Amino acid sequence: SQVIVVGGGPASFFAAIACAEAGASVILLEQNPSFLSKVRMSGGGHGNVTHTCLGSQPLSARFPRGEQELFESFQCFSVAETVFWFETRGVRLLTEPDGRVSPATGDSQTIMDCLLNSARQAGVDLRANSWVQQVVRKAAGGFQLLLGGGEKLECDRLLLATGANRAEESRRLAVSLGHTLTSPVLSLFNFQVASTWLHELAGLRIDNVVASIPPVDLSASGSLEVTRWGLSGPVILELSAWGARPLRELNYIFPLHINWLPQVSRNSILAMFQTRTKIQGNTAISAQPPPGLSEPLWKALVGANGIKPDAPWSSITLEQLTNLARQLTDSELFVVGHYANKGEFVTCGGVRLDEVDFHTMESRVCPGLYFAGEILDVDGAAGGFNMQAAWTTGWIAGQHLAVPGAGPIYAPTESRPYLMETCSG
Repeated sequence: SQVIVVGGGPASFFAAIACAEAGASVILLEQNPSFLSKVRMSGGGHGNVTHTCLGSQPLSARFPRGEQELFESFQCFSVAETVFWFETRGVRLLTEPDGRVSPATGDSQTIMDCLLNSARQAGVDLRANSWVQQVVRKAAGGFQLLLGGGEKLECDRLLLATGANRAEESRRLAVSLGHTLTSPVLSLFNFQVASTWLHELAGLRIDNVVASIPPVDLSASGSLEVTRWGLSGPVILELSAWGARPLRELNYIFPLHINWLPQVSRNSILAMFQTRTKIQGNTAISAQPPPGLSEPLWKALVGANGIKPDAPWSSITLEQLTNLARQLTDSELFVVGHYANKGEFVTCGGVRLDEVDFHTMESRVCPGLYFAGEILDVDGAAGGFNMQAAWTTGWIAGQHLAVPGAGPIYAPTESRPYLMETCSG
């Protein structure tokens, strides 16, 4: 039987390989001249593969959209299966301190080469520069595709895995076959911040903060990174993932509150300040940061409150001390825009999830049509989760493209011993 996969990203390749290895004839069509650009950018070029989060529930809980649907999908093909798949194909993987799993080479090209070689060995017909202009479902079943150059192709079953970046293409093909799409909105982005004092700290990483966005009732904890334009890091990406749509409605202009010392109460900080005014009155206020706060950040926060860094503790009024304690526990910054995270783009939105059977990835609207990857209204937190969703949905789709009508198919059990770390969710 003939299968056509439209798209040249991670989900497309994983589906094509799984389908071809199961015995089907597979053609993969990519509009651009090169394949796997999403993989190339993953992890800032280092190549995110997955995350060490085992178990369907804690793993699916890292998806703001698609949690319920992916719960059972991850039971078929999850983190351990992904690691097993790549390592049995010669890719040595390492676990980063934050739980991300990446190739030991530190280069996303390693993952690209593995996928390309596996596809060729499985007999997948890889065709770049192949734009699908139109898809028509034939009355007797199967599909006819019209390519940009006028070529026509036919297949028994079709997979759309064009990703979310090419929103118009995804919308046009999926909608033409009876589907509705949720409008795409950027997820996993950094915050552009207006506060000039913060820009002087570019390159600084703060390990433990609590950040919140009161207008949309969102908060997250974790590490924070200061950039030339604003703020990045896990805590910011967490907020952007769960707040993708409401932050878009605010046009990415909103107040951001940060507690720089979440382990200490504001009253305790104020009491410490008052003690210093008594026993260290002649010492410059910038000379000794509060425990857990870096010197550059402390000086910046002092300056942001209109206090000279070399001013002695004894010269600081109670009102200034109170304001400084509040600044440490509830700094208000103003976000005035967003920018991409390390050149990567993840979006929420896409094919409605109730129109797809996540046991098989087949359309509930158009028999013989399958979906995988970010064309679906599925997106996860930062740290390898979106790549895992691509592998999972791609593998399941590939199995059922090759063997339509089968029930849930589970990956071989020999993969289970791999990666015994767990995720707190």
